[in-house]
Amino acid sequence: MSEKITKRLNDSVAARWGALAVVAFTMMAAYFVNDIMAPLKTMLETDLGWTSPEFGFFAGAYSFLNVFLLMLIWGGFILDKFGVRFTGKLSAVLMVVGTAVEYFAITKLAGAEGTFLGYKTNVFVAAAGYSVFGVGAEVAGITVTKIIAKWFKGKEVATAMGVQVALARIGSQAAYSLAIPVARNSGLSTPLLVGLVLLIGGLVAFVVFSSMDKKLDKQIAESGEATSEEDEEKFSFSDVVAILKNRGFWLIAILCVLFYSCVFPFQKFATEFFILKYGMAEAAAGTIAGLPALGALILTPLFGGMVDKKGKAASFMMLGSGMLIGVHLLYSIPSLHATWMAVVLMIVLGVAFSLVPSAMWPSVTKIFPTYQLGTAYALIFFIQNIGLWGVPFLIGGILDKFCIVGKTTAGGNLYDYTLPMIVFSGFAVLSLVVSIILKRTDKKRGYGLEEPNI
Repeated sequence: MSEKITKRLNDSVAARWGALAVVAFTMMAAYFVNDIMAPLKTMLETDLGWTSPEFGFFAGAYSFLNVFLLMLIWGGFILDKFGVRFTGKLSAVLMVVGTAVEYFAITKLAGAEGTFLGYKTNVFVAAAGYSVFGVGAEVAGITVTKIIAKWFKGKEVATAMGVQVALARIGSQAAYSLAIPVARNSGLSTPLLVGLVLLIGGLVAFVVFSSMDKKLDKQIAESGEATSEEDEEKFSFSDVVAILKNRGFWLIAILCVLFYSCVFPFQKFATEFFILKYGMAEAAAGTIAGLPALGALILTPLFGGMVDKKGKAASFMMLGSGMLIGVHLLYSIPSLHATWMAVVLMIVLGVAFSLVPSAMWPSVTKIFPTYQLGTAYALIFFIQNIGLWGVPFLIGGILDKFCIVGKTTAGGNLYDYTLPMIVFSGFAVLSLVVSIILKRTDKKRGYGLEEPNI
């Protein structure tokens, strides 16, 4: 008697990579919107009267609801309870709504008088919109990660995660390259309007993916295995305790918050930093600030493929953390102000930015079972968001209190970025220490982080 072998949708190379391309478009739009205001810091100060602390408040607002109302953790629970289809569409709607509020704030409320909780009305409303967007973007991130774990199980999972990150970085690079030229030619709010349109397209993309994922679950059910939805029903709140007791979880989470605190908050201020320290033109400074995203387009899938075939994920995380130390220390030296060095250091940062994510996110799938992945990723992203909220606020405060050295001809402040770069260097040193501990823990507990995925 012969056994019937049913080919599933994700067994098709074209189908699983096509599904990835669909959801990756949503993340590309999310990254575009996330980074589109960063190069415009100086214009926000001169055109809308924002200050550095207000910009830091706005930049940190991305993570405010995720941290203080635990929205990201609730998003992880929703993901594990209701599945990737429902959660993906919900997160896309939140991103659209949040960006629409942010757009309203910098257009209709641009000249509004009065303050709210000590901040200008347009600053506070823009931050509120950005915070809602942040909930959607972070929940979308863990949803897409779980989608990849599901569709690429037993296949090229690290490569797929690397490709998704690389495609998302296209959105970042486009934001840093286009924000200033578009704003100068068409108005300060136009780049954000473009992002809003892209996010609406991202919502449509998740609807398309949902039909593909539903078909895959049907095929899994027909094969006699539990579908992802049935698997997710096994999750209970007691699993949170199990996750929090896992030493590997804490090491990954702490490494995540320290590493990303050296990258994303730095990029929020990088355009102004390059203009003030290296004398770059605005458009060039924005493009260079986005170079890590451009490098990730090529390198993250490459490093992901190496992790799939050769392993060494823990070693990759150590190497990437070490590279960040050198980058920020060199940026902190006042006498080193050659433009070519600024470019080279951003390229090195881009390599590190590709090394660590390509190794870190697939490693989580080796530490936790599938039905806990959504919550595990959510908890890690929650801890990461503490840094993404606090560090921009910290840097903005440091600039305002200790680093003002004069005024620009347009009336904005001139800053010395030496102290902020030293702060970023400290985060990088701590990330290296944690990555070393993670590698030793992996050797003792046998997570298999140094082993290939295929």
